[in-house]
Amino acid sequence: MKKALIITYYWPPAGGSGVQRWLKFVKYFRDFGIEPIIYTVENPNYPIMDDSLFKDIPNEIKILKQPIWEPNNLFAFFGKKKTESAGFLNPNPTFFGKILQYIRANYFIPDARKFWVKPSTKYLKQYLKSNSIDIIITTGPPHSMHLIGLNLKKELNIKWLADFRDPWTEIDYFQQLPLTKKAIKKHHFLEKEVLKNADAVLVVGKTMREKFSKFNNNVVTATNGFDGKISVTSSELDTKFTVTHVGLMNADRNPQMLWEVLSEIVAENKEFAADIELKLIGKTDASVIVAIIKYRLSKNVKVIDYVTHDKVVEFQKKSQVLLLIVNNVPSAKGIITGKIFE
Repeated sequence: MKKALIITYYWPPAGGSGVQRWLKFVKYFRDFGIEPIIYTVENPNYPIMDDSLFKDIPNEIKILKQPIWEPNNLFAFFGKKKTESAGFLNPNPTFFGKILQYIRANYFIPDARKFWVKPSTKYLKQYLKSNSIDIIITTGPPHSMHLIGLNLKKELNIKWLADFRDPWTEIDYFQQLPLTKKAIKKHHFLEKEVLKNADAVLVVGKTMREKFSKFNNNVVTATNGFDGKISVTSSELDTKFTVTHVGLMNADRNPQMLWEVLSEIVAENKEFAADIELKLIGKTDASVIVAIIKYRLSKNVKVIDYVTHDKVVEFQKKSQVLLLIVNNVPSAKGIITGKIFE
């Protein structure tokens, strides 16, 4: 059986979208003759936790862990306080917040997990010398994981697959970061180094594949998907006309036009006003709440904080309509979220 070492920051008990892709890949690796070994963080600082995902980890899988130092206590825009943005950046930071954003953008490249790169390279270099591994796989973001792969590739010439769940320099929030020209140049340099040196690059969609193919001749698309073993039994629909959005609802996803249209219909049609219920499940930015209040939709919108993935599926089954919103950014056309498949 071939052995693959997967280097990932997100692993249960991490919740949210970042953990799903490789947790599900690993769940079925053995069916394809691949024995997965996981390398992840010992003391992670996950913003969302979901213990229900532990059940998807294969029995007796080897999981390697090493400690990480994360300076996230400095970053107000990571959304750790209720008053802060639910997305990657606080759109209205305080003066101190602006300073922290500048430090984060220009001194922690490619991201705040950069301090895990050197110790991980050292640890895994010794592990790979003592154990037979056929391929290493890095998945980002955080794209610091790819720098670990880059170092191991250069030092040991091991087969390396770099998986991009999201773009690097074209990720939603990249253009919003207060980056200096020097920092932008470094991001692009590191991105190209990863793409040029990886034996293969895995991406989630056609747009990313087309752009990355300029730097690597072996770029393969493996879209996100859904777990076929999750129960597909039907559930009774909600009695009300429910419209459900699952996931982050940050400032860039705030659908002002939707609120405006719903507000007009609710004002004109009392029967519709009594029946419509919009559920926002997941971290919701303060600007979205403000817009809901502005358009007098508070009675029709139910904001539900993060729930476990199995409970999310139940909400989806019972809903009359599922709402999908992507960030209002230039790279939006390349975003193919896992929610589409579910």
